[in-house]
Amino acid sequence: MIMFSHELFVSFLAVTCLFRVPRASSAACEPVRIPLCKSMPWNMTKMPNHLHHSTQANAVLAIEQFEGLLGTQCSTDLLFFLCAMYAPICTIDFQHDPIKPCKSVCERAKCGCEPVMKRYNHTWPESLACEDLPVYDRGVCISPEAIVKAEGPDNPYYQDPSKCSPESTPDFPSDSHNVNCKGASNDRCKCKSVKLGLKTYLKNNYNYVIRARVKEIKSRNHDLSAIVEVKEILKSSFVNIPRDTVTLHYNSGCPCPPLTANDEYIIMGYENEERSRLLLIEGSIAQKWKDRMGRKVRRWDQVLRDQSRGNSGRSNMQRSRH
Repeated sequence: MIMFSHELFVSFLAVTCLFRVPRASSAACEPVRIPLCKSMPWNMTKMPNHLHHSTQANAVLAIEQFEGLLGTQCSTDLLFFLCAMYAPICTIDFQHDPIKPCKSVCERAKCGCEPVMKRYNHTWPESLACEDLPVYDRGVCISPEAIVKAEGPDNPYYQDPSKCSPESTPDFPSDSHNVNCKGASNDRCKCKSVKLGLKTYLKNNYNYVIRARVKEIKSRNHDLSAIVEVKEILKSSFVNIPRDTVTLHYNSGCPCPPLTANDEYIIMGYENEERSRLLLIEGSIAQKWKDRMGRKVRRWDQVLRDQSRGNSGRSNMQRSRH
């Protein structure tokens, strides 16, 4: 796994600024030559792309700056979204303007990855703003759920809105790990188990830890959320957590970590400060509540604070030597 670093994001911002060039004249479809996007379910693209890179050589340098963020696995939608922006799918029917990714794909990628970026004092790039992208039922766009393999060499992939439209069919089960649609009888949602311990707690550095009773799991426009009643706040950050009913937002079509209505849990997750949202993303933990777990978390959080103060002290000493 490629390590995620502050320097990597600085270089990304520099390259992004360097290659924001004016849109070139229209050209024909060309084979995808960007290594990160070779695994996508399309092999033809069109330049200039949605970021105004006139050639794939320019686009390669820009998209590679996300390798560290991809290595954190903050969102299963991130690579698809980036490739749809930097190496947009090109088809016979849409050669004039490359097809954009759907707004929902961008929002899921941002929801999962912006908390990681904020740990390194970065926010979601304005050039990848989700607000500028089309909604599925109001325009042409692509998403992992809505792109399916078809027969024939001329049009190897196509969208089938009647079968794969998470925005127009909110409760349709989707699989963000695969490009094929799935039906209710073929549930592929598999949540990775995260072992809760001191090492995990220190590594993941959660923004919030709460004791809460689950009231219900909601699904709307492919957005899953858990409505919980907060019983106790063990840790919080910038987003205010009332001792009341709050919403925890998932970042994919799969409810991971899984929660059951009426059960009480200790929940550890992240936040989107900009939107004042509490998030349940990859790496978040939800386990049935036990009193001893609350005591453990308080001890672990003290260790985390001590480590933070120690690192800050060492940094100050190093600066003073210079």
